[in-house]
Amino acid sequence: MDEVRKVVLTYGTFDLFHVGHLNLLERLADLGGKLIVGVSTDEFNELKGKRTVVDYQDRARIVAGLKCVDAVIPEEGWEQKRADIVRYDVDIFGMGHDWEGKFDELRDLCEVVYLPRTDGVSSTQIKELLRVLDKSHVDDLKKALDLIQSIVQKFE
Repeated sequence: MDEVRKVVLTYGTFDLFHVGHLNLLERLADLGGKLIVGVSTDEFNELKGKRTVVDYQDRARIVAGLKCVDAVIPEEGWEQKRADIVRYDVDIFGMGHDWEGKFDELRDLCEVVYLPRTDGVSSTQIKELLRVLDKSHVDDLKKALDLIQSIVQKFE
C-alpha cells in the first residue's frame, strides 16, 4: 500500500538564491513529501516595496530545478494563499519563522508551521553587501573621506 504524501505549500521571493533558501525548502519538503512553492512575481514584489536582482522567470526556474520541489506557481498577491490551499488540497502551509503568526488565519484550512531560518545568511544581507561594494557607493565613500581629510588638515 502506497503511503499518501502530504502536500506542503510555501511562498517566497527567493532572490539571490542561497543555502538558507535551500535549507528551508528541504525542511518543508520533509514535512510532507510533496512541496509546492509560490515564487513572488516581479509585479507583486513591487507592490510589497521589494526590488529583486534576479527576475521572476529565472527565480522560478532556479526553484523548480531543486529536487525537493515538486511544483512552482507564481505568487501574484497576498489574497491568493487561501485559494491556493484549496486548489492544491494543501495539508501544511509553511513559512520561515520571521513570519511567525502572520498566517495563523489559514489554520481553518490546513496546518500552519513556521520553521527556523538558517543563521547568518539572507538575501537582504547579500544585497546590503552588494550595495556597499557598488561603484557609486564606493565613490561616495571616497568623497566623504576626502572631506574628512580636508577638515582634519584645517586643525593640524
